[in-house]
Amino acid sequence: MTQRSLTDQAGYQELGSEILQNRDQHFFHPWDRPHLLDENARTVIMSGNAANVVDAEGNDLIDGPGGMWCINLGHGVEEIVEAMAEQARTMVYSTPWGVANAPSAVLCEKLAEIAPGDLNRVMLTTGGSTANDSALRFAAFYNNVLGRPEKKHFISRSNAYHGSTLLSATMSGKERDKTHVDTLSDMVTFLSAPNPYRRPAGMTTEAFCDSLIDEFEETIARIGATKIAAYIAEPVLASGGVIVPPEGYNKRMWETCRKHDILYISDEVVTGFGRLGAFFASKDVFGVEPDILISAKGLTSGYAPLGAAIISERLIENLKQACGDDPTIAFSNGYTYSGHPVACAAALKTIEIMEREDVCGHVREITPYFQSQMQTLYDIPIVGDVRGAGLMVAVEANEKANGSLEQDRAIGNRIDEHCQALGLIVRPLLNLCVLSPPLTISKTQVDDIVSRLRRGIERAHEDLVREGVVAA
Repeated sequence: MTQRSLTDQAGYQELGSEILQNRDQHFFHPWDRPHLLDENARTVIMSGNAANVVDAEGNDLIDGPGGMWCINLGHGVEEIVEAMAEQARTMVYSTPWGVANAPSAVLCEKLAEIAPGDLNRVMLTTGGSTANDSALRFAAFYNNVLGRPEKKHFISRSNAYHGSTLLSATMSGKERDKTHVDTLSDMVTFLSAPNPYRRPAGMTTEAFCDSLIDEFEETIARIGATKIAAYIAEPVLASGGVIVPPEGYNKRMWETCRKHDILYISDEVVTGFGRLGAFFASKDVFGVEPDILISAKGLTSGYAPLGAAIISERLIENLKQACGDDPTIAFSNGYTYSGHPVACAAALKTIEIMEREDVCGHVREITPYFQSQMQTLYDIPIVGDVRGAGLMVAVEANEKANGSLEQDRAIGNRIDEHCQALGLIVRPLLNLCVLSPPLTISKTQVDDIVSRLRRGIERAHEDLVREGVVAA
């Protein structure tokens, strides 16, 4: 895999210095807090190469979060860059209404080939949020056409994250994200997060899994299966804290959905495209064949915005039969950039590289080492839990160091600051440190990440001891 050189920095450095002086005042960033809008002093990333990025001050930093769970093949992969450039030179855009373009047609065929079961029909969108939104709208449309207009309720889970459109945010179960933001609360019921670390004291993980399935069955009985359209779930809850459900949980939830005629939407925005050692983890890792599968992020290795909702052929056939030859029925959902040729070219090249270099095989091979090395952090007093799957992990500060929203945010930011000073970017999710590095990392790079993360957490612990927040 050819990586782009970082030697030519002169042209960027002056621009970076200017951005630093202006402090990025005009960009209203995701999750910005209004009272800090004029005080933000973010790190300005100027370039990237493989698993590292360089900021405007010339610091070389390991990209621990892999961008945002998405830079799966690393920064500066020339093959992807050239594929995008060549497509832009040939044909930069065509409308998805009324005409087709070659990159999107070939990509959809390829996605149908690598997706499990009969997932053959692909709706291309602009990212994970819009892919989930499209899937939810499709589930409602599907039931309307089949003459079941009352079957519109959705089931999600606490700590789930499915996006930032109104529908996808409604399905997200991170309560602290909803404090001052409206969602359609009457459309969704949230089940308990399948987090073994938070199970009741004295309960085995097997009993905990049983209790979660029982809760789902009880919820279906209370609401009525004839009113529930779909259950939406990440195989591993990502932004909710890398929550890995108990063994067998995902498959049992899927089987429960099948029993009650509830669509199963598998949100693989994060877990797909190699993160767990398979193109899609639903079937290969968890034994689930969803009715709709969602992909984004790693689909283009982060090189262009693109999402996909891949739909079961069974659902399409049911729709065809219900529609008959009625010309008034159409699924009025789509985006200007659905199937954007340049984004599709990036996705096709990503798939080509992953298959040629057996990236999924590399992930399966290095995962045990990555996860075992992360487990060594348990000896730091402030560490309460280390959990993960594949090349994604969360380190959670224990209860002695967290509590209120501001306390949780403070400990995460403290660890983040120390790690960045040591040359490692982590993603602080309140009192959690989240890492999802490029899938191409080596054991040596794993050691480097764990070493810097250890020193960062230890320094944060020393701060808390000095301030009397935790005991020595």
